Amino acid sequence: MRVGVISDTHGLVRPEALKALAGSELIVHAGDVGGAEVLEALTKIAPVRAVRGNNDHGAWASRLPESDFVEVGGRTIYVIHDVKELDLDPAASGIAAVIAGHSHRPRNEVVGGVLYFNPGSAGPRRFSLPISVGRIDAGAQLTASIIELV
Repeated sequence: MRVGVISDTHGLVRPEALKALAGSELIVHAGDVGGAEVLEALTKIAPVRAVRGNNDHGAWASRLPESDFVEVGGRTIYVIHDVKELDLDPAASGIAAVIAGHSHRPRNEVVGGVLYFNPGSAGPRRFSLPISVGRIDAGAQLTASIIELV
């Protein structure tokens, strides 16, 4: 199963991001969506699971959970906007991966047997950080990659 991962769009739907996410069977948005229109655009590609970020407000955002458990290829992925707000031990909880956003800094790292993945930001550029999305492939193992857009 191929999972597209995006975060920190802040209301911006980049055509490059949509192209990079094409072919995904599921899209996970790790918060700071910026508006329902972002989720609507993503659902034209694949089903979307999204969490609320610290900049997501209003009626549309109140329907988003602060965190979510997503089953992918028989594995549990925990999604939260800010990894610093993680309130459980992923390894002890049987979680294979933690997807987070917030920092706008891409991260693809295995710690204690758990994949910690931040796709970076697909929204407006912040400082000199890259504009990126990510992909997680669930085969025999979870493999993840960062895709720089511009």
